[in-house]
Amino acid sequence: MNHMLEAFEADVSDPRGVIVTGGSSGIGLATARLYAARGFHVGLVARTEDKLEKAADEVRSSRSESETIVSAHVADLCDAEATHRAIQGVLDDGIAPDIVVNSAGVIVPGEFVAMSPEDFASNIDSGFWSVVHPCRVLAPMMIERGSGHIVNVSSVAGFLGVYGYTSYAAAKYAVMGFTEALRFEMKPHGVAVSVVCPPDTNTPALERERQLRPPETDEIAGTIKPVQSERVAEAILAGVDRGKYYIIPGLESRMLFRLKGLLPEVFFRIVDKDVRKVRSGR
Repeated sequence: MNHMLEAFEADVSDPRGVIVTGGSSGIGLATARLYAARGFHVGLVARTEDKLEKAADEVRSSRSESETIVSAHVADLCDAEATHRAIQGVLDDGIAPDIVVNSAGVIVPGEFVAMSPEDFASNIDSGFWSVVHPCRVLAPMMIERGSGHIVNVSSVAGFLGVYGYTSYAAAKYAVMGFTEALRFEMKPHGVAVSVVCPPDTNTPALERERQLRPPETDEIAGTIKPVQSERVAEAILAGVDRGKYYIIPGLESRMLFRLKGLLPEVFFRIVDKDVRKVRSGR
């Protein structure tokens, strides 16, 4: 750990640094590109090497300054040791992260009684541990320095138990609880923490996800259109700039957050009605 702390120290004249996990596509890649455009050094961590290299090239093309560093390291973020090695690689490449954005994850929807134990576990591992492991590596460094910002990407399914998403919702509710508790622990050390709750987002995985999820889910979603990854990324940067804890892109999502918090029984009635509508048409 001492070597990692030494690597984390940087000349104050250097550009700021950000590590983005799940940075090879979707929200992670869009966020990395925006930070590169701001002149940040960017470290990307993801599990698929060819996609990661392509993403690193895209981030390099987005840089506002050609000398800023773009570092890419492969890791399955469900694996604590692999995560540690990848982040060490980013540090060794000269990036001292002021910000970490944890956006990795896999979504496998399906009704609970029909879902295999393997798919259930995959949602939990990729949706929760992929957030915890990077935090475990970077939080002590940020505490040591007395500054930093941890951004954990949850989901609307982190505050709404969406039909067909039992395991994914469990993982993202866990991210919400973990991040809230982490916020209280990190604040006395000068480290900020945020949680992001995007709705359906146009990512490469969304089409496959839609093919797997039950029709009740689509009825509940109604006419709400998926947001673009770039819109979520813009919300992340704006939320970090303002020091916000909750970052919830989209007016509909923010309204659902308030409705569930203030009038949960109304939310239950709305969803139950949607489920009955689909089942009555079978």
